[in-house]
Amino acid sequence: MLAAAALLALPLAAQIPPSPAEIAAYRGLHAAAQRGDLMEIERLAADRAGLGGRDPHGRTALHVATYARQREAVKALIRAGADTGALDADRYDAVTIAAVADDEETLRALLAAGASAKLTTSRYDGTALIAAAHLGHVEVVRILVKAGASLDHVNNLGWTALIESIVLGDGGARHTATLDALVAAGANVNIADRQGLSPLHLAESRGYREMAEILKAAGAR
Repeated sequence: MLAAAALLALPLAAQIPPSPAEIAAYRGLHAAAQRGDLMEIERLAADRAGLGGRDPHGRTALHVATYARQREAVKALIRAGADTGALDADRYDAVTIAAVADDEETLRALLAAGASAKLTTSRYDGTALIAAAHLGHVEVVRILVKAGASLDHVNNLGWTALIESIVLGDGGARHTATLDALVAAGANVNIADRQGLSPLHLAESRGYREMAEILKAAGAR
């Protein structure tokens, strides 16, 4: 079994924002996206082929604008035809990047412009919802649920969003509220992990009594 510190690092280890050196090297659409230069984006995006351009880490201009929280640039790029489902070298899309950053405003802009909350992303074959649940980003979880995210997707670690809110959470207010939001949305409270351990067992074994009570009230066994 992995140590707790290693577990906590797992789902975020692959998400790499542009470094200062990479940002300094950006030219063209990537540079405009980083700056939020809408006029330059409009000019450069007239050549639609450039919208799919990648930096050395596989990031498109839309990824860069999302990392930079340049919401108007995000909207402009999508209007110009940017692929909202594009994955970077570590298989992160813009929605998952915004979800991990707890950036509700950019996330709402992406979803309103047609980005999907349903993609399988990251080296863990997870979702934006699983990443947000791991971090206890409860409002992001609610936004993604409303956008149709799969509540019961199981990643390649054998965990759902609900399980991650327990095993990668701290049992505190944020993760408890996250679990509560998932249960209220209809997440299956009896999907076990690879060892056959139920969410209720996982919560009780960690002493997360409030989580356990929420699960039991929802019919967890």
